[in-house]
Amino acid sequence: MVEAWYMDESPEDQRAPHRLQPNRPVSLEQLRRLGVVYRKLDADNYETDPCLKEIRQAENYSWMDIVTIHKDKLPNYEEKIKTFYEEHLHLDDEIRYILDGSGYFDVRDKDDKWIRISMEKGDMITLPAGIYHRFTLDENNYVKAMRLFVGEPVWTPYNRPADDFTARKQYLKFLAAEAQ
Repeated sequence: MVEAWYMDESPEDQRAPHRLQPNRPVSLEQLRRLGVVYRKLDADNYETDPCLKEIRQAENYSWMDIVTIHKDKLPNYEEKIKTFYEEHLHLDDEIRYILDGSGYFDVRDKDDKWIRISMEKGDMITLPAGIYHRFTLDENNYVKAMRLFVGEPVWTPYNRPADDFTARKQYLKFLAAEAQ
């Protein structure tokens, strides 16, 4: 089961857990109210998993690939890690399914505070279009993930500030509706 918590503001190693003291856990319900969808799947059998097939059909995830983030596997590793950790948003949902290894997705809550979501093998997350977020490996320095898209993939991150995009405005309307 996924674990999430509010982060401290320490500038130390981004791969560290960065838990507040005392820890302030975040529930799946709190993530759902931010538009973040979490699922647990069988990563050992992802090629034949009927649950993954059903999700792909229901959500119209027609395109997928697999990426390995490790210094020996990813070209321009150091540059990519820095880019992934810059706060940004996308104009489409971001869907990631962890097939092996682990890492962190950080998302902003409605009060602009960071929440860290610890992802490991079998975890699938959907971040809604317009949410500010970032990704980093954890101290294991390795993750293998499936990336899913509706239609052709669009890889463009828009670094903060990016509040003028329609996707951001729609996301903020969603947050306002959830607060009522």
